[in-house]
Amino acid sequence: MNETIGTALIVIGLIFDFFGCLGLIRFPDVYNRLQASAKCITLGTCGILLGLFLFKGLTATGVKALLCMVFILLTAPVSAHALARSAYRSGVKPWEGTVVDEYSNDMENIR
Repeated sequence: MNETIGTALIVIGLIFDFFGCLGLIRFPDVYNRLQASAKCITLGTCGILLGLFLFKGLTATGVKALLCMVFILLTAPVSAHALARSAYRSGVKPWEGTVVDEYSNDMENIR
């Protein structure tokens, strides 16, 4: 039973990783690309690691998979936010089709 659930989680994780990589290629600007990579890659990689944990159980490999999952969950959103904020502050403009730019109001208040 654990092998079946583990395999399903690994396949779902690979699908999310694939769509995250596809978003890196297809989306128009750095902010959309960061959204694709942060959300999809985090969820996909955590799915793969959780599937690996179900395969290995509470062995050294399984515990390492859980620790890596926690590390990714803590660092990926923070790093994506830091990259997006630094890109905006360095002058990278959003795509022309962007509807709302809330951060521009905050930047005007800082200056």
